[in-house]
Amino acid sequence: MARLCFIFLAAGFFITTGLYAADVAAPPVIKLGMVNAQKGPAEGLGKGMFMGADAVFKEVNEKGGINGRKINLIVEDDGYEPDKAIDSTLKMIEEHKVFALFGYVGTPTANAVIPIVKEMKVPLVGLFTGAMTLRNPVVSQIINIRASYDDEAEALVDYFIKSKDAKTFGVFYQDDGFGQAVLSGTLKALKKRGMDVIAKGTFQRNTTAIKTGLAEMLKAKPDTIIMVGPYTPLSVFIKEAKAEGLKSHLATVSFVGTGNLLEKVGGAGEGVVISQVVPFPEDESLPVTKECASLLKKYYPGQPLGFVNFEGCITAKAMVSALEKAGKDATREGLINAFEGMSNSNMGGLTMNLNAGDHQALDSVFLTRIESGKIVPIRQ
Repeated sequence: MARLCFIFLAAGFFITTGLYAADVAAPPVIKLGMVNAQKGPAEGLGKGMFMGADAVFKEVNEKGGINGRKINLIVEDDGYEPDKAIDSTLKMIEEHKVFALFGYVGTPTANAVIPIVKEMKVPLVGLFTGAMTLRNPVVSQIINIRASYDDEAEALVDYFIKSKDAKTFGVFYQDDGFGQAVLSGTLKALKKRGMDVIAKGTFQRNTTAIKTGLAEMLKAKPDTIIMVGPYTPLSVFIKEAKAEGLKSHLATVSFVGTGNLLEKVGGAGEGVVISQVVPFPEDESLPVTKECASLLKKYYPGQPLGFVNFEGCITAKAMVSALEKAGKDATREGLINAFEGMSNSNMGGLTMNLNAGDHQALDSVFLTRIESGKIVPIRQ
């Protein structure tokens, strides 16, 4: 039924039935809808985003909320599947009447709901994906906080060429919008240097069927392999690649879920490089790191600050800042305007820059590596 409703909506047959009633963040609560993977092989990403964000919102509510309104974060599981993301997004808007959508996880799921947020003019803020489809061209309703996959791919290619003298690259990727996004970023980074990918291998989302893609890498033996996927299939790929004696340098982007990968891959992960879009969680030289670590300890004791929940915390803090700037009579359009007014906005040592022509707040990339069963920063 929800899918049928959207077909009519997309075709221009939308009839006003109160779906836009949440355009104003009215008392007593501000409803935010989070749709992401809470179960399945990518659940660590959805749960991490939730915990980091929820800790921030709990603290805001404990201190009286935003202009007297408490934040109510409503969560739906999409299992990292686009069809479920569409259904749950429509449910958030039609049934829960959320003011804004927040903290989605994954490129294929995010891409699937772009037409919905554009047509229904509902803000979608802080997605755990670096896909360029969410950035260029700018979609008025979509606000990105993290750096893009193009930014991450550029940092990885640059590092392996300069530090490891890599001359050949392969890409092992999830065969969907996510994999294509990082493949595209890698190709752009290599093209700048007069290079190209010499081997490609794929696997299907929500599977660990990596043998065909691994075979392509074993045949080509590139100096460096950029791996694109969440922690479950990549941990299998890494273990089997090492077992087969593959000597290529292995690297992946932030979406992998660093903590979960470390836990699953064991000793086979030694030397794997991971690009990150948040600062190193154990480096408390930045005020935002100390604050997020403190909030996690307060509201989720036993859950240390890691890369995923840190991103959830940073993203939630950006949302709170925009809600405050939007004022006591905040509207959806006012929320977007508040984000677009964040030029050189300092958030605990991180500088956010947004405007009408650029809906990505941060562009910094930090490189890390697995060493002796731990994640360590790469100093360049």
